[in-house]
Amino acid sequence: MKPIKIGTRGSKLALYQAHYVAELLAQRQIKSEIVIIDTKGDQIMDVAISKIGSKGVFTEELEIQLEKGVIDIAVHSAKDMQSTLPEGFELIAFTAREKTNDVIVSHHGSVNLADTAKPLVLGTSSTRRVATLKHYYPHVMTTEIRGNLQTRIAKMEAGVCDGLVLAYAGVHRMGYDSLIKQTLSLDEFTPAVGQGSIAVEAYQGLGHTFRHQITQAVHNAETGFCLQAERSYLRVLDGGCSIPIFALANYTDNQIHLNGGIVDLDGTRRIHKQVIGPPESAESLGKELANLVLDAGGGEILTSIKQQLNK
Repeated sequence: MKPIKIGTRGSKLALYQAHYVAELLAQRQIKSEIVIIDTKGDQIMDVAISKIGSKGVFTEELEIQLEKGVIDIAVHSAKDMQSTLPEGFELIAFTAREKTNDVIVSHHGSVNLADTAKPLVLGTSSTRRVATLKHYYPHVMTTEIRGNLQTRIAKMEAGVCDGLVLAYAGVHRMGYDSLIKQTLSLDEFTPAVGQGSIAVEAYQGLGHTFRHQITQAVHNAETGFCLQAERSYLRVLDGGCSIPIFALANYTDNQIHLNGGIVDLDGTRRIHKQVIGPPESAESLGKELANLVLDAGGGEILTSIKQQLNK
């Protein structure tokens, strides 16, 4: 059997994720090889993601190579995946999820969001994180910082900011745990949809045998139910990564506990709701949560945000 060609971005974190999937395949005696592909999000580093188009900014070029058959599967951070995939594409596996918290990393001795007396500048490229900081910690200043993890840390150490707000998963996978100064509350900093999991994408041309083998080797069922609920929520709100939407599902006692909401860009309004149901209802749970959020004022917030971004 020929090796499965795994497409990935070229950053150290993306390669870590691709090699992780390759290792899961190898445990089932499935051979693979890794193919590096540059994406729009990697090529344009001096512009905010919200300005270059949030849908597919890290995935479009990979999907082109999937459709051509140059690669068999593409490996992504699940949080980078748009809510609706192009026709013919499908997510066939989600890995077991890493801890989902956001964290603050810094080269300073200590960082404390609650300390209003001490000036603090945090770097982030996430509208969700910026809006959440404005809502809960309006005294904290933010600055736009993009690039791979190593580039962001170098900018921080050069004095661009005091610390960075990042996903724990990426920091941990790259071995920067010693720089973590604060692990942020999931109640306040509810993560982006899919945060902490690795997604495997395929095109309809992938053979059934390959598809089944890959899913068997890589997919974690509990994570899959959780992400199905979260992505269903995101799909109804039609939110890309430029919209500060958040959601987190947990699988507990054979029930899905789905929390999610939306926060205005200036942090003035934050809507948050929760639904609970069985895993087989994950898709409908996401829709139920979305409707609760929209009816509670989220619809107005969403309209306002889209108008501001389109100016």
